[in-house]
Amino acid sequence: MSTNRFLARSASWITAGGIALAMGTAPAYAHVSAQPEEAEKGGYAKIAFRVPNEDPVAGTVQVKVMLPEQHPLSSVRTKPIPGWTAQVEKAQIPPVMVDGAQVTEAVRSITWTAQPGTRIGPNEFNEFEATLGALPENADELMLPTTQTYDNGKVVDWNQPTPPSGEEPEHPAPVLKLVAAEGGGHSHGGTPAGSGGQEADQHGSADDTARYLGGAGLLVGALGLGVGGGALLRGRRSGGDAS
Repeated sequence: MSTNRFLARSASWITAGGIALAMGTAPAYAHVSAQPEEAEKGGYAKIAFRVPNEDPVAGTVQVKVMLPEQHPLSSVRTKPIPGWTAQVEKAQIPPVMVDGAQVTEAVRSITWTAQPGTRIGPNEFNEFEATLGALPENADELMLPTTQTYDNGKVVDWNQPTPPSGEEPEHPAPVLKLVAAEGGGHSHGGTPAGSGGQEADQHGSADDTARYLGGAGLLVGALGLGVGGGALLRGRRSGGDAS
């Protein structure tokens, strides 16, 4: 293989590899998920339901999260989102003891509905925050089936459990993993014990920004290598013509 062909192929390989690597560093939002993915048993946690818009044309106008009836939650509070209204629906349940008190009513669902002129557009996502509690102490996870409705009438049910094999289904339900409380205590106030909600939001935003900037830097660097390889190749050709 001649030197010129080797340089040309190397430049194209480096450029393609850099683009793939850059794309891989950016966070992917493939389905509705609960963030963070785990919370302490017996406590209260702030959860953000991350909803990506996967339709190339239509926009998301409603998100409904179902809460487990077998593990009733007596306290659910939603965070206001500009352009969206939140409705918390409760239902009567057989008496159970929750956090030392008898509970006969529990929250069954949270529905966020877009106001006129508002939606999650193509290639966009939004996060819908709520505090949930008291989380059960006798469960290792909560499955939170979610319905996503688009403005063209399409409805997507994110309600499939992950099988024991671990292979992700087509429409997996958001899952909140429950872990033992550190030090035997419970987390209250809407955020995990020992952490501030604002600080966690800032760190999360910084992490996402860093990933995006890192991916963009790799992409620019790969393109620069490609351009440099092309310039070197043209220089060698010019030198050969002059001789």
